[in-house]
Amino acid sequence: MKLIIQMPCYNEGATLKIALDALPKQIEGIDTIEYLVINDGSTDTTVDMAKEWGVNYIVSFRRNRGLAKGFMAGLDACLRNGADIIVNTDADNQYEGADIAKLVQPILDGKTDIVVGARPIDEIEDFSLLKKKLQHFGSWVVRKASATDIPDAPSGFRAYSREAAMRLNVTNEYTYTLETIVQAGRTKIAMESVPIRTNRELRPSKLMKSMAGYIKKSMFTIGHVFMLYKPLQFFAVIGSVIFLFGVAVGIRFLNFYVHGLGSGHIQSLILAAVLLLLGFQTIIVGLLADVIASSRKILEDVQYHVRRMDYDGVCVQTNNGQAGKEDVNIETGEYIK
Repeated sequence: MKLIIQMPCYNEGATLKIALDALPKQIEGIDTIEYLVINDGSTDTTVDMAKEWGVNYIVSFRRNRGLAKGFMAGLDACLRNGADIIVNTDADNQYEGADIAKLVQPILDGKTDIVVGARPIDEIEDFSLLKKKLQHFGSWVVRKASATDIPDAPSGFRAYSREAAMRLNVTNEYTYTLETIVQAGRTKIAMESVPIRTNRELRPSKLMKSMAGYIKKSMFTIGHVFMLYKPLQFFAVIGSVIFLFGVAVGIRFLNFYVHGLGSGHIQSLILAAVLLLLGFQTIIVGLLADVIASSRKILEDVQYHVRRMDYDGVCVQTNNGQAGKEDVNIETGEYIK
């Protein structure tokens, strides 16, 4: 059983060694533990620090492409190098490295395919009261959208089985955390949560540059993913609301018409017709989107089988015959020694 622990990094030279030092060197039930750093266009000492520490793999982008792209590139490299379990953690040492053993245990036991670490949000001193409330609210929205019971949706401390990793897709460029939960929930991938510990903040969050921006992007991501996986429900709700408004306006006009005042409210008749037509068209769009979604499910299944053929038995080797200590340039597909 091989575990690869991956860390997405963007200018993490100041904290990377602290985070790497906290990672476990052995876990019961795991035969091999390897470490992978995703260099997302860093311009500081991140890569040098990773090489000096001795990570097994470094995936490099020429420029910053965002957390979501880095996460997927890391999964690809882990799968190509034979990972049975993949753990994703942050390079700012936010999560307690020793809790990786808790993350992987449900997968080792064969109970689930994805494990999300649940932080004690209310006990984190670095979080303001507003941030704590927003974290709880955001997680509640994700639970509703994904039909899951994951209590800490934004948590990036996660473990994936090889099967689950091969089925994941991330379409947005902001973050993978919310989309992968909604995707897993809607595609019935087994998923659960375990309580984990956190460390004091070493630097401000790079993902949450402002509270308003974070909320806006998170809600857009949730809505986008829900629309992808439940398009009929998404458009039917919107279309039904518009249609009912049209019905209400139409009833209002009929009331005036019955009392002989219809000629003075012809605008209501026009508005009712527009709303009824718009609502009906929105529902039709939902039906068409549902048909497209069915095709997407087939394509995802084909992609999964292609990935299985691609990753099965593939392990990157260095010139001396041993895996590791390479730079992987995802943009060119080349492994740079």
